[in-house]
Amino acid sequence: MRHLITGAWILTCLVGCGQPTSDPAESEPTASKESDVTAETTEFLDAYLNQYAELEHRATLGQWKAANSGKKEDFDAQAAAALELRTFHSDPEKYAKIRKLLEQQDQLEPLAARSLQVAKLTFEGNQLPAEMLKQMVELSTEIEQMFNTYRATLDNEQLTNNDLLEMIGDETDTPRRQAMWEALKQVGGQVAEKLVALAKIRNQAAEHLGYKNYWEMSIRLQEHDPEQLLAIFDELEQMTDEPFRKMKTQLDGELARRFSIEPDQMMPWHYDNPFFQAAPPSEKLDLDEFYEDRTKEQIVELAVEFFADINLPIDEIVARSDLYEREGKDQHAFCISIDRGGDVRTLCNIKPTAEWMDTMLHEQGHAIFDVSIDRQLPFNLREPAHIFTTEGVAMLFGALAKNPTWLKGYVGSDATRVDEVTEAIFEQRRREQLIFARWTMVMLNFEKALYEDPDRELNSLWWDLVERFQLLRRPADRDQPDWAAKPHFTIAPVYYHNYMLGELFAAQMRHILAQQAGHEGPTATLSFNGRKDFGQFLEEKIFHPGASTPWPKFVESVTGESLTGKYFAKEVQ
Repeated sequence: MRHLITGAWILTCLVGCGQPTSDPAESEPTASKESDVTAETTEFLDAYLNQYAELEHRATLGQWKAANSGKKEDFDAQAAAALELRTFHSDPEKYAKIRKLLEQQDQLEPLAARSLQVAKLTFEGNQLPAEMLKQMVELSTEIEQMFNTYRATLDNEQLTNNDLLEMIGDETDTPRRQAMWEALKQVGGQVAEKLVALAKIRNQAAEHLGYKNYWEMSIRLQEHDPEQLLAIFDELEQMTDEPFRKMKTQLDGELARRFSIEPDQMMPWHYDNPFFQAAPPSEKLDLDEFYEDRTKEQIVELAVEFFADINLPIDEIVARSDLYEREGKDQHAFCISIDRGGDVRTLCNIKPTAEWMDTMLHEQGHAIFDVSIDRQLPFNLREPAHIFTTEGVAMLFGALAKNPTWLKGYVGSDATRVDEVTEAIFEQRRREQLIFARWTMVMLNFEKALYEDPDRELNSLWWDLVERFQLLRRPADRDQPDWAAKPHFTIAPVYYHNYMLGELFAAQMRHILAQQAGHEGPTATLSFNGRKDFGQFLEEKIFHPGASTPWPKFVESVTGESLTGKYFAKEVQ
């Protein structure tokens, strides 16, 4: 690792960068003091970041291997590596050293100061007794393995999530749909008790560090202000309430006709997605029609072609990735940077559907972000400015799978057919945005309540929130931990709000790109086809800076204003 800063640079800047000067005899002690803190910071960061890089590399490789194999020994090895990394960041002496150096951060070069700030957040969340760290890592890993390897049972047959989602998408018989929906929730009953135990351990950890609970700690360590975050979501609830109600009334009418029932008989299993976090196909259009004649390999090829055309090639990423279903493998999708040095991989379970085309573009969006970060930055700044900024980029690309210009230009869909259903495509996209916004409100509020009181009646609370935000009817007499079937409570706790902030950021980016392109009309009609200038803008302005500045400053520097929901609101009105 290169030295972050040298004493010589500081001395040069003090003399030659417009600083006020006085008698040399008066300046010398100050310069000497600043040189000392600079040298001390450089020495500390060099040693710390080198160790961090080595331990994280071991942990990410372990995570990748376990997710692909599903084997207990691999999950045990992953847990050991993750625990070693967390234990390293629990060192109270290093934490005290960072805090001491930050007392003089105004004397440091900005990247060094920022590296220390990020290090402080990492250490703060791990200032825990070794046994507590061990409990959290081991229990989390145990639950994660259960999710990865669990296969639901329906009619005495074991089925994957993909199997069940395909089946429920084709089924029109209501009792059969209910059986499939319940099968998709079966894993919740297997993991719920352990999830509550994990929540309690996480709360103990947060209280040990001086926080009210794990939710508050996580929010603050993500550099969010809890009150500001809740205010954003309160505003989002009000902003989407009327358009969501109108949209859902129309949607329920369509689906009721499909299932030969009355709209007031609609139940959660009538919406295809087990959590109603995505829009069912409309009666005018099933976007899968544009992909059903493709192979799963061609879905990958379409993504490769597109990213190459905007000068953000993903060939090497794809070569390192694992993209198709396999026994024992994680059934979901994620992106992982193995070494923050270019070894970035994605895991998917690609099928020729619109949803998996979206997911493929989404995960490659994460990946191209990671590989494009300036590798000369300090190791712990070689990550996006914030979690939600990489989510925003991933969502920006994922949405193209359902964009008319993209369907014509890359999928090769019949132009006449695309033109014929363009309005239906736009309406479906709007439905997706509204449905996802309301779903994230469920997750945010449930998780906050979970950590405020893990012993409360969680099964009922879940349906209270689902009814409030998603306007779904709870099944009669159902008392099952349906909430626990969502793996994010384990693998990405107190995270879901960042997906929605990502949607807000994506809408803000579309606004900027539309201005850059001189585009008139709704941003939904903005074409990305062959736009190398879009790729250049993203690479230079969003990817390359990494985490070199706190996210509020970063967002303002990229878009010219603070993070706002007004562009998202405009898209869904």
